[in-house]
Amino acid sequence: GAWKVAYADFVTAMMAFFLLLWLLNATTEAQKRGISDYFSPSTASDSSGGAGGLLGGLAISSPGAMTSRTAQPSVSLSLEPTSGATEGKADEEGRAGEQASNAAETTGENTEDTARSTAEESESSERKAERNKEQMRFDRIEKELLEAVEQDPELRALANNLLIENTSEGLRVQVIDKEGRSMFALGSARMFERTRRLLGSISKVMQNMPNKIKITGHTDSLQFRGGYRSYGNWELSSDRAQSARRALVESGLSSDRIESVAGRASKDPLVPDDPTSARNRRICIVLLREIPLAGAKPAAKAAAKAASQPAKLIQDWTGPRVR
Repeated sequence: GAWKVAYADFVTAMMAFFLLLWLLNATTEAQKRGISDYFSPSTASDSSGGAGGLLGGLAISSPGAMTSRTAQPSVSLSLEPTSGATEGKADEEGRAGEQASNAAETTGENTEDTARSTAEESESSERKAERNKEQMRFDRIEKELLEAVEQDPELRALANNLLIENTSEGLRVQVIDKEGRSMFALGSARMFERTRRLLGSISKVMQNMPNKIKITGHTDSLQFRGGYRSYGNWELSSDRAQSARRALVESGLSSDRIESVAGRASKDPLVPDDPTSARNRRICIVLLREIPLAGAKPAAKAAAKAASQPAKLIQDWTGPRVR
């Protein structure tokens, strides 16, 4: 692990170098002169040198001090009050210092982006090759799943109920309700036979992959009406996710590959502008990446952050429920 220390020093030096280049490009000539004068003393601070004792010696401004008749002095010997020009130069120094401080703050804000970019550049070619292979497997699964739905006459009508996306988390397959074609019975976790057949096709395509699988259930924002105060969207979404898990396992998927099963109620709508839309009622199956994308947060950290936030389990029970 000793290489990490050298790598950290190298990254720090590069950041300082790029900050210097940025300052040279962003400042005017007057500001550059002000910064230069800030680091060059313009007056002698005292007429005595050394410790002021027996062997204290003399300052160059004291009578009798050795000076050169030909060389130009590197410091001014004048102890008189500074002129207005010097005060103006001090103002320029102040403005330049303020701009440098602002530039440092901006650089601090972009530290995370810079670190992510550096991680992408320094990533080994072997890891990139492994990620590309995994992405190719995801593309193959997507193609096989679409072909399986298209070749089955009973599932062909459900093609519009299937949404497949490549995300930073993994390959996301969503089984979505549509107006007039639901995947589950009204207000229940009992799935229809067409839904079971669709989940069976998903299971057969994914069962040969080593990746873990995450399952989440989602509902719309409509509430139950009546006296069933012990059962609502949270319970319904969780039960539907569990029902989907059982259907996948019964179709041949190994239960050891199930990473998590959760119900999200109406917290993550697919159509945010219309929380009551039927498309918000869905089962989401994510084939998790084994090799995360460069710069992306690992799924375990994201899950831990989500788990640390308390979920709201109490909901209102007014209004009709349409499933």
